[in-house]
Amino acid sequence: MTDSPADLVITGCTVLVHDEQERPGFAENAAVVVRDGLVDAVTTAAAVRHLDAAERIDGRGQVAMPGLINCHTHAPMVALRGVAEDLPTEEWFNDVVWPIESNLTERDVELGARLACAEMIRGGVTCFADHYFAMDAVAAVVEECGMRAHLGEAYFSSQGPQGREKSLEFALRHRCGAGGRITTALAPHAPYTVDDADLAATAALAREHGLPVHLHAAENRDQTDVSLDRHGVTPIEVLGRTGILDTDVLIAHGTGILERDLPLLENAGGRVAVASAPRGYLKFAWPTTTPVRALRDIGVPVGLATDGAASNNSLDVWESMALTALIQKSTTGDPRWLTARQALHHATLQSARAVGLGDTLGTLAPGRRADIVLVDLTGPHTQPVHDLAATLVHSARSSDVRTTIVDGRVLMRDRELLTLDVPSVVRELGERLPALVDRGHGRRIQDYKT
Repeated sequence: MTDSPADLVITGCTVLVHDEQERPGFAENAAVVVRDGLVDAVTTAAAVRHLDAAERIDGRGQVAMPGLINCHTHAPMVALRGVAEDLPTEEWFNDVVWPIESNLTERDVELGARLACAEMIRGGVTCFADHYFAMDAVAAVVEECGMRAHLGEAYFSSQGPQGREKSLEFALRHRCGAGGRITTALAPHAPYTVDDADLAATAALAREHGLPVHLHAAENRDQTDVSLDRHGVTPIEVLGRTGILDTDVLIAHGTGILERDLPLLENAGGRVAVASAPRGYLKFAWPTTTPVRALRDIGVPVGLATDGAASNNSLDVWESMALTALIQKSTTGDPRWLTARQALHHATLQSARAVGLGDTLGTLAPGRRADIVLVDLTGPHTQPVHDLAATLVHSARSSDVRTTIVDGRVLMRDRELLTLDVPSVVRELGERLPALVDRGHGRRIQDYKT
């Protein structure tokens, strides 16, 4: 740390840090110094008492931790929150969601993205991986509101070659956008909506242009069973034979991953990660969840996610962290797995790796991007604190996030959003909803036929 003036100093807080073995720990009565969008130092409060800074934040009673990452969502789908409830997956897609999505305009996507970003900033999410349509609008919102995002333009094979081409064109045009806050991916929807030829072509494009791939695969056990019955291979084996696993790939959900898939994932030619959104699996009554422990054992990072708010009803990654820990205990029958500290590892370093940003995000250490959230632990539901990791995972809530910072820029201070106007978004979105949710036209953007 130098003595030159800092851009931002957060002082008097407890800081979540990682040791050399990446084990989460806590530095008390500490300070975080930010310069040029980077963490310059994590030090003691006493060491920065006389350090000049353009901005200072009093962090007493709060924990400073890396901003949460939503590793798989469809941000604009907040506009469909609650529109398709208590339905099996096939009916949810075919009878409600895909008919409504055929009405989408770029303005609908923009408004949904604005509302989603506001929700995520308030919940301590500083970066999200989005997989949707009309993604130029989402990129524009990200640039304006100050968040970080990993974006991909989704496509189906039913669109013809132009769907794949549009996904590539978007990824190339927005790569390193918003001053480096935007990274991009190719985004085929899933093996059941994108054929083998398109998947193979996507893998070739990913290798040619140095792009990752973000798609759904083995979302649930039914998809895996149907794939085995019809084709004799699992969805993960489809990704292997088409070359997708030879790219850097983020697989959404993976609750249908079988034991036979694990060697293929372990020995993949590219960097493989899985995003888990447990609340949606409970809502859809899927019989299995993401096999976090098995993936851990083969070195595949599992990032935390929410999926879209049409299925999950919220973009609360804090809840995803708690549910992941609880569901893993239940499904493994072992109360020692997942521990609170392990859950924090998934929420920080593993989530950063899942979206390809493991070298720049995920821990508060010198040289890392200054994506920081301050969590207030003075409320009655977080006191007393006997085990700080457990308090963060199982007692704290997203509403306890007081301040959200991306690249050293404060996007929310003391619960006040500084870069988004929520009332105007809600007002216009409400005016547009009747046309958006109309299903009288009888069209679908796609058919759900696993």
